[in-house]
Amino acid sequence: MLNNWAVMPTCLPLVLRRCHACASEHFRANGKFRVNAHHKLLDAWLLVLCTGCGETSKLTVLERVNVRSVRPELLDRLHANDPALAGELLQDPVVRRRNRIALDWDNAWRLDTGGSDHLNREVIDISVRFAARIPVRPVRLVAEGCRLSRAEVERLITAGNLVSGVRLTGKVSGDFTFTLKR
Repeated sequence: MLNNWAVMPTCLPLVLRRCHACASEHFRANGKFRVNAHHKLLDAWLLVLCTGCGETSKLTVLERVNVRSVRPELLDRLHANDPALAGELLQDPVVRRRNRIALDWDNAWRLDTGGSDHLNREVIDISVRFAARIPVRPVRLVAEGCRLSRAEVERLITAGNLVSGVRLTGKVSGDFTFTLKR
């Protein structure tokens, strides 16, 4: 029987970028946007706050875009300071590349295993689904979900008792399945 696990975000990730005021490297996004109009052109920024000094920095979302080319729903969400939109934009590779930022997902996600009734079986088939593109080591997920140490999970991989279609030693941010034999 296939069990389903889900990796869910609990909050917005920290933005990794150097602060020009205090040299801190972490910013917190709170879902606030600034939209500025220049006649028929729009600029939009996601505002982030330095965790060290509280200085505000802007991440460019739209730059000198014609008003008519912006979807009305997007413009409404920008004006409403939609935190879900902030999460979507932080995960957008174009926005991350344009602003030269990376994301720190430490303590910003949780694993939902749906209970522990599957832990007593000899063979466990698990499907892991990601609700967002959160880079996590599969070894950590298996250890946390099956209540094992990471060293024990590494031994299971080496012995061939933990198998998957994806490489279990790196980081993944997409859905995968694995089988654990005890």
